[in-house]
Amino acid sequence: MTRGFKHRLSYRLTRDTVLIAMVLGLVLNVVQITLDYFNARQSMEEDVQALIEISHNPAAQIAYNIDVRLAEELLDGLLKHPATIDARIVDSENSTMAAASKHSNVSPYRWISDELFGPSRVFSKELHVSQLNNLPLGRLVVTIDTYHYGFQFLERASYTLLSGLLKSLILSASLLGIFYLILTRPMLSVIDALSQVKASSPEKVRLPIPSSHQEDEIGTMVRIINQHLETVDSGLAQLRIAKVAMQNHSSELEQEVENRTREISDKNQALQRGNRALVKAKEDAMRKAKARANFLAGMSHEIRTPLSGVLGMLGLALEAEPEPSKRHRLQIALSSGESLLGILNDILDISKVEAGKLNLEHIPFAIHELIEECATLHTQQAHKKGISLIEETDVNVPNQFLGDPTRIRQILNNLLSNAIKFTNVGSVRIAAHYSADVLTIEVSDTGIGISEEGLRRIFSPFSQADTRTTRLYGGTGLGLTLCRQLAERMHGDIKVDSQEQQGTRFTVTLPLPVYRAPSIDGYYRNQDQGQDAYKSPQRHVEQPSEQTDRELSEPQQGALRILVVEDNEVNQMVASALLRKMGHYADVKENGELAIEALSQRHYDLVLMDCQMPVMDGFETTRQIRQNPEWRDLPIIAVTANVMQGDRDNCLACGMNDYITKPYNRRQLNDAILRWTQAPEPQ
Repeated sequence: MTRGFKHRLSYRLTRDTVLIAMVLGLVLNVVQITLDYFNARQSMEEDVQALIEISHNPAAQIAYNIDVRLAEELLDGLLKHPATIDARIVDSENSTMAAASKHSNVSPYRWISDELFGPSRVFSKELHVSQLNNLPLGRLVVTIDTYHYGFQFLERASYTLLSGLLKSLILSASLLGIFYLILTRPMLSVIDALSQVKASSPEKVRLPIPSSHQEDEIGTMVRIINQHLETVDSGLAQLRIAKVAMQNHSSELEQEVENRTREISDKNQALQRGNRALVKAKEDAMRKAKARANFLAGMSHEIRTPLSGVLGMLGLALEAEPEPSKRHRLQIALSSGESLLGILNDILDISKVEAGKLNLEHIPFAIHELIEECATLHTQQAHKKGISLIEETDVNVPNQFLGDPTRIRQILNNLLSNAIKFTNVGSVRIAAHYSADVLTIEVSDTGIGISEEGLRRIFSPFSQADTRTTRLYGGTGLGLTLCRQLAERMHGDIKVDSQEQQGTRFTVTLPLPVYRAPSIDGYYRNQDQGQDAYKSPQRHVEQPSEQTDRELSEPQQGALRILVVEDNEVNQMVASALLRKMGHYADVKENGELAIEALSQRHYDLVLMDCQMPVMDGFETTRQIRQNPEWRDLPIIAVTANVMQGDRDNCLACGMNDYITKPYNRRQLNDAILRWTQAPEPQ
């Protein structure tokens, strides 16, 4: 295979070599020409100075004798020099005694000489005789045309450049021939031999080694190529053997593939049957989960409604009973009912978490106030057992976070309640600090501790550390399970460290973002308050003063007329009694239709609306109320026994303003009424 001349290796080697040689030659020529230029300038100076030096004595004698004829002869002699264009003798008074001149040479290359040496040069020498050195006789002034010397320099420079170029061309031709004979021609012969190799039988060809190249790189390359051809020959032979073997086993492989295909088909059919069974099982599980959710919702309403009535009636009876022994029995019954309600709430919360139906809020809340509230709530319980409840909150913990304060409060209340319950002497401590966007709350005690076996199953539902704990302290074992599930739903965790008879420490970690208040003044006002209220890193929580029945019975504001929409008679009695004790007027209606009729006949300041009622439920009643422009600003507070997912959202979506759960709680009810009927305090 023959390629173009410019693609040959000899041409490329020659080209590169000549280019390098030409560049180096050009550099050397430039250096030589530069040195010649300076030599030419020096030679011009020396030549003119010699001419003036020869003419000095005759010119001095002429000036001394004032011989004009001899002066003209001398000056004419100076003009015969090819470079002289003007010569004159000037006396001591700067007057011209004699002068002679001629025209400068004209040439198209004169501009180059003028650039290098200048158009002309003027030389002057003082005249004096040896006998009278101090007598000024004047000056000999000679003007020369530099083109005479510049032209000579240009001739030499041109010769230097042309001879260098000619040398490069001769070198290029010589190298091209040498490279062709030594490198290109043997390589072409190898290439021609390789081009004769056929793809069908490459092993049958061996390349000849070019003559006089047996020991150089070309010979080595040819030997290596021949070795590769031998390797190809051996490989092809092995390939032919393998091909024969593959043909021999082809039928066996086909049979094996057929058998495997049949097995895969059978397994695929079995897998499809299994998938259909899984789909059916999934559908059954979804139906059961939906039925379970519906059952929990119904159970919540059906159990909490009568339980609310029981607790409400017990509360009313307790307030109205003056005899201490009967009050004690009623208090025990009320506490038992509240415990039953707490167990029911835990069961429902765990069911909601496991079913993925527990929504978490993402709202601003004050962590310092929340911890203080939880600690204060359990202070009386600790005081009764004679133990200290200590709160330690790092002053660097921001006050405002974004999260679900209700669920955090639920976790802390469970942990504090357990810590106090299982501690007989010493103290219970709650501490908080914030680092790397993680809020850490620790609840530690000096109680009975937990065994290693108990630590392994303490977070399992319906289990405690051991049976002795259940016998001595009671409890269902649901609280810690719910705490861990709530913490994990908030992308946090709960860990426990404990030693028997030395105490227990629960560590809650919650990744919570800090809430930045939109108002700068408000932010600093809150911080000044995260500094005044929590200056001490450790403080004992004081026992809260108990409000007497008389204080709770006093009206918190002016008497209001409140419409109670409730179908359960017991709850009607409880709500009416609580409202009257709070100093309000209460009208009761059994369903939504009667409530709308009552609103059209009388003005009401607030409506307590049950959600589940016959004839017309609370949701539809609220929607119809909001359609009337006169009632759009009427506060409507939902009161329901349902605690399942979406209950609060459904109430707010239909137009209700607030949401409280049964059983009726006097403080909760009073706070809700104050929120929607009391004018806000001035800022």
